[in-house]
Amino acid sequence: MAKRVYQVWKGNNRFICGGRLIFGPDARSLFITISLIVIPLVIFCVFVARHLLHKFPTYNAGYAILVVAIAFTIYVLVLLMLTSAQDPGIIPRASHPPEEEISHDSSILDSTPSNQIPRFKEVMVNGMPVKVKYCDTCMLYRPPRCSHCSICNNCVERFDHHCPWVGQCIGLRNYRYFFFFVFSAALLCIYVFAMCALYIKFLMGGDYPTVWKAMKQSPASVILMIYCFISLWFVGGLTGFHFYLISTGQTTYENFRYRADIRLNVYDRGCLNNFLEVFCTKIKPSRNDFRAIVPDEPPQPPPTIRPQDLEDDSGSYPRSKVQDDLSISADLSMISQRHNIDEFDEEIGGKSPASIPSIAPESKLALVLDTQLPLMTADDEKLVMNLNQSRRIDSFGILHERSSSQDGSLKDEKGEVC
Repeated sequence: MAKRVYQVWKGNNRFICGGRLIFGPDARSLFITISLIVIPLVIFCVFVARHLLHKFPTYNAGYAILVVAIAFTIYVLVLLMLTSAQDPGIIPRASHPPEEEISHDSSILDSTPSNQIPRFKEVMVNGMPVKVKYCDTCMLYRPPRCSHCSICNNCVERFDHHCPWVGQCIGLRNYRYFFFFVFSAALLCIYVFAMCALYIKFLMGGDYPTVWKAMKQSPASVILMIYCFISLWFVGGLTGFHFYLISTGQTTYENFRYRADIRLNVYDRGCLNNFLEVFCTKIKPSRNDFRAIVPDEPPQPPPTIRPQDLEDDSGSYPRSKVQDDLSISADLSMISQRHNIDEFDEEIGGKSPASIPSIAPESKLALVLDTQLPLMTADDEKLVMNLNQSRRIDSFGILHERSSSQDGSLKDEKGEVC
């Protein structure tokens, strides 16, 4: 059965709805974020907004407080899902390293260990050279402002950071929604805090003239005010920080990594143009079709073996190796025959080979042996070869002892002459 891209995805992402929604590996934290938004809203609607419905009798404006709170919360949740459930700008992995970049020069020090691919290369951005890095996992050179997320195990275009609260990387395609989510969450905190303070003020104007009595009458308002105040420090501070990053043309990753470096920011196009680039440009379509069918790889044919590449029964050495071994064996057999002939003459005549005036050529001796010996079978030939090998080893040992004894005799003769 054919599989789809999301079913064989090599990253750490999680997919639902048949690959239509993509989340990070820590998507469970999304439920915590939703709970931190929905539960305070329910408390606000039940214990605060319900009592404010009739405080503004003109045009029943009290109902607007409840409607605005619910609508604004739904808007925040939609932005949260748009941030968390879509492709943040993942760059598809390559199936093989770039062949045009492979260098066979072993002197390259700053390169990948596998294929000698240069670790960095320069590209031009706004007329300025920028170094881009090779990613060993994705087997590609990352585009400018791209980084590999170690949590999702993907290269993300215009990588900002990985947010555990939304369970997703923040990149080129979802940064706008992330900023709106944080900004809207900060406004929702301010709204709930203000409505709770307004309700306590109404209580102080009625039967509870002091702040302490009003707070004792509505403890839910006090709890919500404390919760919104603490949350505002988080989401409000994050909103201000990203306002600064957008105005200066930076990302969170660039700000933290290159903060100590004194260098020109080639991506800064001016404050106004930076805001227009983030909020007014069209979002690029995803580079990945997670529901596409993965084509089956054609089966590779078995390797063909040519007759000239065949070897002997072992099949473990190439043909040239066998030929070299045969030639070496032939040379050794010739040397063994010479030593055997010398030993034969010494045993028969009791004289050294040097004392014999002349010896018939090897061809004549072989002719005599061939005429005198009967024809041998294949088994006899194997037996003779084994005997020759054993005699060859013995002959080499005898020659070594004989040469050492001759050297000793020569030294004795020199001593006597002296």
